[in-house]
Amino acid sequence: MQAPLEFAAMLPVVAESHLSAPKMRWRTFPRIALTAACAAQVVLLGYLDYWTGYEQSLLLFYLVPIAFATWFGGLGFGLVFSIFSVAVWVASDLFAGIATVGSWNLAMALAAYGVFTVLLAKLRTLLGELEHRVRERTSALRHEIGERERLDREIAEVADRERRRLGQELHDTVCQHLTGTALTAHTLREKLAARCAPEFSEADKVVRYIEEGIDLSRNLARGFFSPELDAEGLTFALQSLAEHTSDRFKIGCTFASDGVVAVGDATVATQLYRIAQEAVRNAIKHADARAVRVSLLRKNERLTLTVSDDGAGLPKNLPQPPGLGFRLMAHGAALLGADFQVRRNSDRGTSVICTLPVETSARNQLV
Repeated sequence: MQAPLEFAAMLPVVAESHLSAPKMRWRTFPRIALTAACAAQVVLLGYLDYWTGYEQSLLLFYLVPIAFATWFGGLGFGLVFSIFSVAVWVASDLFAGIATVGSWNLAMALAAYGVFTVLLAKLRTLLGELEHRVRERTSALRHEIGERERLDREIAEVADRERRRLGQELHDTVCQHLTGTALTAHTLREKLAARCAPEFSEADKVVRYIEEGIDLSRNLARGFFSPELDAEGLTFALQSLAEHTSDRFKIGCTFASDGVVAVGDATVATQLYRIAQEAVRNAIKHADARAVRVSLLRKNERLTLTVSDDGAGLPKNLPQPPGLGFRLMAHGAALLGADFQVRRNSDRGTSVICTLPVETSARNQLV
């Protein structure tokens, strides 16, 4: 489930946050060191060019110091070393014995070096702008993700408050009203019984129906409530969930664990309980399961909550989008940063598996 926040609405905020951001800077070297390094390369190439003779020109290799100077010193610095490289090349050929250097060759070398320097400087500028834009987009994306996580937390808090409010209203209003109605109907039944009235059986049915309605309302109200869990209370809450499910639906619902498993954070414990509660409800309501097994195990620094059933199992082609229960469980796992899977069992039925690192469960703060 995604928070109702559109990226377009965030663009002004993101843009404003980056107006004062410093521009991206390439890694630079001290100008003296850069000059010395480039000059040494040009002189070395000139010396090698002198020893190879003017018949074997090393004109192409002068592009190495020119490229180094352009990339780390800028366009003007690169053009200076382009001219210096041509001068060294001419001097090496003259010392090697060439009578004269043609003006055409000199102009072509200067032009080639100049074009190379300009193109390389342009490439450097484009790469710099691209990296700057990537950093801006990454920062904007991180901001959006942070906003979405914040809204997810707020939505979870609002949903929890509304769930508790509905459960409280059901318990305090509907259940109390039905209880009063049941007492009135019971009194009426007793009066009819005392007079041996033929309507006694009908009144008895009314009392029975009202009492069943009270039980249904209480169970519904109980489903809206999540127990107030602490770090060590998840194990006992899941045990109570299994026992209550067995009593209410008359099926085999069991719980297994490695003992009292502490998760380190009450909110994480509550989210895991809700995932288990929703998985058990789906197994009974949609899969027609007759046996459900809830387990909470800790192994290799990972905490795993598993709810398995013997129901009809998942269909081969899941509906898109998936059902509300599946999305609620996936959303709860996402709030914890946990891995969430729903898969078919090898024989029959479905397994809901939620796994998260123990250190995450100990440190994760949702509020």
